[in-house]
Amino acid sequence: MRDDEVPGWWQRLGLSGLVDVHVHFLPDSVMNAVWSYFDQAEEHYSVAWPVTYRTPVADRLATLEALGVRAFPALVYPHKPDMAAWLNTWAREFAAQTPGCVPSGTFYPEPGASQYVKEALELGTRIFKVHVQVGGYDPRDEELDAVWGQLAEAGVPVVVHCGSGPIPGSHTGPGPMGEVLRKHPRLTAVIAHLGMPEYAEHLELAETYPNVHLDTTMACTPFTEAMAPMPRDLLPRYAALQDRVVLGSDFPNIPYEYAVQLESLERLELGDEWLRAVCWENGVRLLGG
Repeated sequence: MRDDEVPGWWQRLGLSGLVDVHVHFLPDSVMNAVWSYFDQAEEHYSVAWPVTYRTPVADRLATLEALGVRAFPALVYPHKPDMAAWLNTWAREFAAQTPGCVPSGTFYPEPGASQYVKEALELGTRIFKVHVQVGGYDPRDEELDAVWGQLAEAGVPVVVHCGSGPIPGSHTGPGPMGEVLRKHPRLTAVIAHLGMPEYAEHLELAETYPNVHLDTTMACTPFTEAMAPMPRDLLPRYAALQDRVVLGSDFPNIPYEYAVQLESLERLELGDEWLRAVCWENGVRLLGG
């Protein structure tokens, strides 16, 4: 399937479009730094990672519109202190002027994190993103305890990259985030990339905690399967978790067309009802508003 076939794909499912909870728009300077990192992917990951949608912001937005992505966040995330608060301001302003974009935010283990997260929630932020590997921090850090509590109380989802793919970090894997969930069992955590490569362990977290979701970002695509294949014996458990698996793509930073993600999900053969829930219903519920 190619991108120009995507609208026909979701129309066949009887959907009004797609909801993608894992999309990135960043300030130009930050996005350029991210793209420079992917330019060196062979050094980092031993595989080339060409960014398919390395285009101006207006073109990227037009691509999402043409694909039929009706709602999405501009997920931002810091890699050092003193970034999160201004990224939150940028993300709110970007969403305010971008149809379909849901206000998003982020945080970092630093003094004042609970205050700027509180402010972001009061100003209408509807989803957060944290990247344990890029940030290089422990999600159990005491500076974050109040933040996790705030988000759990508010019922606002947080997309968490805590799996050890594509390369492990000091605090990746299901253990650290599992401890956060034990302390904050009502947290609406959305485990990015199905938690790859620790698929089974992160799936178990979703089965244990009723508000934990899994996003499909890059999972099951040929690119990812070559590095971290998803065990097919887990499919019945993903089928049973139909209401808490949600579409994510990592647009624009993917090394293939957007359509590949959708085609890869369809090839799991979990049925049209599952696809409708993953590609629309669950995302609508999570993003709200």
